[in-house]
Amino acid sequence: MVTQIKRFLLGRPLKSTELGEQKLRKTKALAILSSDALSSVAYGPEQILIVLMTVGAAAFWYSIPIGVGVLILLVALILSYRQIIFAYPHGGGAYVVSKENLGLYPGLIAGGSLLVDYILTVAVSVSAGTDAITSAFPSLHEHNVSIAVTFVILLTILNLRGVTESASILAYPVYLFVLALFILIGVGIYRTMTGAVPPDLHTPVGTPIAGITLFLLLRAFASGSSALTGVEAISNAIPNFKEPSPHNAAKTLMAMGFLLALLFSGIVYLAYDYGITPRAEVTVVSQIAETTFGRHFMYFFIQGTTAMILILAANTGYSAFPLLAVNLAKDKFIPRMFTVRGDRLGYSNGIIMLGILSIVLIIAFGGQTEHLIPLYAVGVFIPFTLSQTGMIFKWVRQKPPGWLPKLLINAAGALICFIITIMFFITKFEQVWPVLIFLPAIIILFHRIRKHYEAVGEQLRLATCEPAMPIEGNVIILPVSGITHVVEHSINYAKSLAADQIIAVYVPFEREDEARFEEKWNKWMPDVRLVTLHSPYRSIIQPLSRFIDSVQRKAVESHYQVTVIIPQFIPKKGWHNFLHNQTSFMIHTHLLFRKDVIVTTVPYHLKK
Repeated sequence: MVTQIKRFLLGRPLKSTELGEQKLRKTKALAILSSDALSSVAYGPEQILIVLMTVGAAAFWYSIPIGVGVLILLVALILSYRQIIFAYPHGGGAYVVSKENLGLYPGLIAGGSLLVDYILTVAVSVSAGTDAITSAFPSLHEHNVSIAVTFVILLTILNLRGVTESASILAYPVYLFVLALFILIGVGIYRTMTGAVPPDLHTPVGTPIAGITLFLLLRAFASGSSALTGVEAISNAIPNFKEPSPHNAAKTLMAMGFLLALLFSGIVYLAYDYGITPRAEVTVVSQIAETTFGRHFMYFFIQGTTAMILILAANTGYSAFPLLAVNLAKDKFIPRMFTVRGDRLGYSNGIIMLGILSIVLIIAFGGQTEHLIPLYAVGVFIPFTLSQTGMIFKWVRQKPPGWLPKLLINAAGALICFIITIMFFITKFEQVWPVLIFLPAIIILFHRIRKHYEAVGEQLRLATCEPAMPIEGNVIILPVSGITHVVEHSINYAKSLAADQIIAVYVPFEREDEARFEEKWNKWMPDVRLVTLHSPYRSIIQPLSRFIDSVQRKAVESHYQVTVIIPQFIPKKGWHNFLHNQTSFMIHTHLLFRKDVIVTTVPYHLKK
């Protein structure tokens, strides 16, 4: 039943040889890996205006030079990550770059930041898209959390079906959003050029404004730079591209940068030209669309595609999180299960874990995750800063041909990203302070996990492990609850092992039961020694454990191995298990962690 449901939801399992068919073409990769960055156009320009509004609407003309600054940073990031793609073609992005060039701790900071950031990407994006839907249908507002959780589950299932299949479905809404915004920007600019937009709606560029400070402009620049979240995703997901992977990834990155630059600059310009003022209940993009088209088809088309892109921005996390987890798992900083491919050749454990943690976050914050956006942004700019700095060290150390221009690009990017990170901490400390707690906690967790793996490897390695103790005999202990075919089957198996001694153990709760069972046993199986352990407190596991300990202490002295054989009957139907007390399972679970005791279960399958 479970297998059939799994097959229905995820599709047929794929052979390992079909991995090449799951690689992405540039057009599909652009859609699923750029959705986070492209969706930020819907709120990045608005963040600039919200900061400038503290001075007054007359200051909105500063959004133009601030937008230019964001575009300069975008160019630096795109060129830098293009260099990272060719320098580190196996993916890993900021984590690998920082670890190899700056050291282990900067690498772990970058990796930990990005892991948390991808979880926030899913939670924030889905919640924002849900808000857009419930704003259009107010009666659904009270169901925000359940709607958001449903979207996360659907995205998780879609990604478990495979990278190619999810890309085929999710590409259409992304390109529809890009088309919608290009139409909006094109018509808006046309209206400006034909004089349909009154020039008195905005303050001319260069007008002196009282109250403007460098600090305020830097704060607005930092807020607007939130539109650049997700730029690093392509460098993390290089293994998902068709061969030649680095070249295809680099071309996709350049295409994403070009689209993001055009959309961002177009929205910033139209917001300034139309004199748009941010309002809590209506987004800037919504106001621009309404001013341009009125409340007609194109307005609702733009709003609909915006809602879809905000939800699908979460898919960037589903694409990048599992691959980043693979790199961390290979270095033994997180569980190795993240390196295992699922039935559909995707890294299923990473996808499932991302979905679960995102749902937990959505539920914990009641679907109102918008105040996590600064935390989300600073979680990106920390790795941005570290990766840019790491590339500086790489160029200075290696000095390859043409290294100086590359060094200048990375130096500019590192400086700007560092300033933005500091501005986030200064201006929005009350929202980003959790970074100072969860990053050290994550690094400590990383080290504990790696320490465990190193300890396991040291103990299992033949060169360093203690020599195995010789086994000169075997003592078998067999807990029994009655005289049945199950017990008979287990005794026959124990005898086949040619053990030196077989001891059947019975734990009665009453003295009468003890005497009665001993009499029956001696008639039925006189050649097998029976030990009865009266339990006045009705516990089976405690007296059995004490007996095993006493036998094991004597066995160690004689170099004998103690083996506990547990008889267990298996019902024909799974639901029948709920009708039985599962004593054998509890004994097995309890004894499994006993040192120097081998535990085995002998199943007896019932036929009806």
